[in-house]
Amino acid sequence: MNILILSELFYPHGSGAELATYLYAGGLAKIGCNVVVLTNKLGEEPSFSTFGSLRIYRLPLIGKASNTKYTILKRTDLLLSGFLRRMVKWSDIVYIPRFWFSAIVLAKALKKPTVVHLHDYIPICPLSTLHNQSETKTRACTEERCSAKCIYCFEKTQGRDAVETFASASLNLTLGRALPRLVDLSDAVLCVSSVQRKLLLERERLLIGKTHVLYNPISTSTFIEESGRDFGYFGGANYLKGFYALCKALARRKRLGFEKLRIHATKLNIDPNLRELFRKLGFLDYPKLDEAEFRRVYQQIQTVLVPSLWNEPWPYVIVEALTQRRLLIASSVGGIPEQVEGCKGAFLFNAGDLDQLTQTIDIVNGLSAEQVSELGSQNKETFLRRFNNDSSIRKFIKICDQLT
Repeated sequence: MNILILSELFYPHGSGAELATYLYAGGLAKIGCNVVVLTNKLGEEPSFSTFGSLRIYRLPLIGKASNTKYTILKRTDLLLSGFLRRMVKWSDIVYIPRFWFSAIVLAKALKKPTVVHLHDYIPICPLSTLHNQSETKTRACTEERCSAKCIYCFEKTQGRDAVETFASASLNLTLGRALPRLVDLSDAVLCVSSVQRKLLLERERLLIGKTHVLYNPISTSTFIEESGRDFGYFGGANYLKGFYALCKALARRKRLGFEKLRIHATKLNIDPNLRELFRKLGFLDYPKLDEAEFRRVYQQIQTVLVPSLWNEPWPYVIVEALTQRRLLIASSVGGIPEQVEGCKGAFLFNAGDLDQLTQTIDIVNGLSAEQVSELGSQNKETFLRRFNNDSSIRKFIKICDQLT
């Protein structure tokens, strides 16, 4: 089977979605599929790489553009190029794991089936979060369309200035509303959790019958032995990731006289004037870490904190914590309960509930070393019994076979 993957970014660039795409590409090539990836070229990367039956073409698609979602949609010159037409004609399946939805039109014109993989709430929410930014309640947005107020609040929490906020609102209120129509043209839509699929179909009824739940593959990183009792937080200084809820919970613990925790955090990018304040709450902030540095930091972490407010479909930070035999404190939102089902060392609390978060931290912090070791081992065993890469790849191929 010839599979063409159109992904604006490709691992190691991007985040969880790009990691999943990388793992799918490698897994499909491993079982004998001919896989071609078209992606963006950054820096001194080679324009072409080959690994067995996996070929990667890196083109000057979007440069260092921050808004890949709309930048790639504007590349009609590439969409109409002879090179892309030849690639689509070569393929048996056109696979779109991120935002290159305009290519669905070309694939349909050339009578090639397309598979769209959704890793967030694009296309039903142009901000991708399906979270009502203009309210303090931690719930999915119930508005039929994303409002200008919601977009404004979102951009302010991201630290955007007035020009960036206006540009975002203009694009999301115009092009953003056309995204569902493009995705409706696809032949299959993959969701990474049952909750994501449910929320998608509540808004986009035309996708009923073509949506499938396909759990993301698991990264096979080597085990990092635990040597400390600290906590880890990897969501950045992001409101939706629950950073400020976590800060409030830590401040509450401090007022009540509890011992200060050590929380290793990456990429907070906080104002230098506030750095001392966060340090007093227990944060040890690191810039971007290479693999060796990350392993050194992760060794000191016993428990991973994921206090998200939005309905994260399938966060890889959960996968990493469970497979690394760490304990987990996480919000009971999105696909997280689905991921941790049966894991006795995963402690869930209601998103945004500071009392529950504080109490859960203290419960976990009071566990003995023997309890931590036993619960961590059970986490890994339970998770890997329920999810594995072979199953994900087989289901992907089965879906593709039904379309060809």
